[in-house]
Amino acid sequence: MTWGKHIAIAGFGATAIAFGPARMGFGLFLPELRQSFTLTTTVAGLIASAGFAAFLFALPLTAWLVRLGRPKLPVVAGTLSASLGFLAVSTATGPLQLLAGIMLASASAGLCWAPFNDAAERFVSERSRASVLAVIASGTSLGIMLSAGLSLAVTYNIFSWRQAWAGFSVVALFTAFAAIIEMPSPLRHESPDLSTDLPQFHSRPAIPLYLTTLCFGATNAIYFSLSADRIVTAGGLPGLREGAAASIIFMSYGACGLLGIFTGWVEAKTGMERLTRLVFAAASVSLILVAVAPQSWSSVLVSSGLQGAALMAASAIFSIWSLRLFPGNGTTGFVAALMGLAIGSIIGPALAGLVSTHAGPVVMFLCASAPALLIALWPQALVARRDLH
Repeated sequence: MTWGKHIAIAGFGATAIAFGPARMGFGLFLPELRQSFTLTTTVAGLIASAGFAAFLFALPLTAWLVRLGRPKLPVVAGTLSASLGFLAVSTATGPLQLLAGIMLASASAGLCWAPFNDAAERFVSERSRASVLAVIASGTSLGIMLSAGLSLAVTYNIFSWRQAWAGFSVVALFTAFAAIIEMPSPLRHESPDLSTDLPQFHSRPAIPLYLTTLCFGATNAIYFSLSADRIVTAGGLPGLREGAAASIIFMSYGACGLLGIFTGWVEAKTGMERLTRLVFAAASVSLILVAVAPQSWSSVLVSSGLQGAALMAASAIFSIWSLRLFPGNGTTGFVAALMGLAIGSIIGPALAGLVSTHAGPVVMFLCASAPALLIALWPQALVARRDLH
């Protein structure tokens, strides 16, 4: 049986849920959540960081299950976790239940991504593998755009934010059933000892990968957790209702993220080093624009578009980079790289919330742009090794 189409369907749905509303939903609906639960910027930053902590804790479990030949199990668990998290948020009566729901939903991102690399490697022919993985990755952008569209409907009182999150829960449940039906059954084979792989993950050539994932995790998490709130509190975009700005940001974010499909082609033409610099420069400019011009349509659209394209391109870069660093251990190596992304995602919003509270959002976003700019300008040896081209 040819599993390519089935894996693509399951992966498209899982990534749309896990990296759409599950990972982006808190930032997208933050203006409504702040009003309903009287959240300060500091508390909002801490909740966002807690969600990323759940993402981090889910990664080792995913690596273990995948190495046992069970890529289907973490995907099903992830989509069910998202469904329960969305339901908890939709019925939340206070910040603690909101926190629990966000953590449950965010854990799905740690469970639903890496397993498809393994499933594609095991069950899809090498000729079809790249196209299947491209379809799976594109689910993220569609999930973000659809979430943004629903957020816009909430802004114009077509739905309440609670109804929107209840809808997310239902869709995630259907996605779990799709994963059960469409993904192949677990393989039966002897799993290698994970401890034998640990030394290469701590080797010196891996340090630049971890530094860049840490940096991008922090800056990107700050952007999609707090940028919408920055624009809304600054007065929103001219001609729109105040809360509609968040939806516009994420629609542009998701639409431009589709450009990430071409990352492999661009990397083949330019090399890993130049592409990495370009992506981090784009991320830095994105943060600067939202800091200095939050009420300009052009600045906001360019800012969100750059950040969305940077996210998808960076995701592909980290996947390619880890495969080349850890041949034969691509999935486990990718999880190791994602650990850096997750740790950065935890640290970033929490620190940003504190800086914003004491120094204001302009200073906060400008400070957040500095690490990405530093990576873009860093010496070549610390950006990407020449033999990774």
